[in-house]
Amino acid sequence: MEIFCEIAGLSVKMDTFGRTLEQAKPYISESPAQRPDIVIQANAAAIQRQQPHLTLEECEYLATGDSFYRQLLAHGGMLLHASAVVMDGYAYLFSAPCGTGKSTHTGLWQQAFGAQRARILNDDKPALRWDGQRFLAFGTPWSGKSHLNENRCVPVAGVCMLRRGAVNRIAPFDGVDAIRALLEQTVRPRDNAAISALLDLTDKLLTHVNVWQMECNMDPEAARVSHAAMSAAIREK
Repeated sequence: MEIFCEIAGLSVKMDTFGRTLEQAKPYISESPAQRPDIVIQANAAAIQRQQPHLTLEECEYLATGDSFYRQLLAHGGMLLHASAVVMDGYAYLFSAPCGTGKSTHTGLWQQAFGAQRARILNDDKPALRWDGQRFLAFGTPWSGKSHLNENRCVPVAGVCMLRRGAVNRIAPFDGVDAIRALLEQTVRPRDNAAISALLDLTDKLLTHVNVWQMECNMDPEAARVSHAAMSAAIREK
C-alpha cells in the first residue's frame, strides 16, 4: 500500500504493508507532498534471501527502516540505537548494545516518575536532527520489538551510554571513546559522502548535547540518578 507520511519533520513516501504499515499510521499525512523528501523502495525479498529465518513482514520492517535512516543523513539527521524517554519537555536517550538494558532503564523512569510524566518517544530507533541551533529527537514507526513510539518532536537533553553495574553512577563522556560508542550505535554509511556527513553530525552532537556514560542496576533508583545528573546539566547550560 502506498502511503505518505510526516516522519522526523520530513515528507516520506513508501509502499509498504504489515507491521511497517501498522506502526506508520500515526505518521500518515493528510496533505501529501508532491515532492517527498524521502522515497522508500524497500526490497524485503532480498533481505529474506540473506536471512531466511525471518518472515517477509519482518524483512519489510527492517528494509524500510534501513532505507529511511540512510536517507535521513542528507537532511541533517541520524539514527541512534536508543530508548528515548520524554519528561518535562525534554528527551533523554539511553543507548547500549542489544541486551544491555536500555528499554529496562527507560521503563525504570516510568516506575520512578510515573508513566504519564515519563513517556517513551521511541524504544529503539529515535531519529535525531539538527535544526541549526539544537538537536531534536523524533519518534518514528521503527521502534524495535515493541510498538512504543509517538509522533512527537522534543529537544534533546542528553544522551547516555549504558552498561550494567552493581552501583548506579553516571559521569560525563567525551573524546574518542564517546565518538566510537556513538558510531557503534548508528547506521553505517556505504559511501564517503555519507560517512563524512555522519562524522560531522556526530561531532556536532558531542558539541551541543551533554553525553554521559553510566553504570546502572535494575532498581528505580537508577532512573533517579540518571535524571538528577542529566536534568541538572540542562539548567547549567
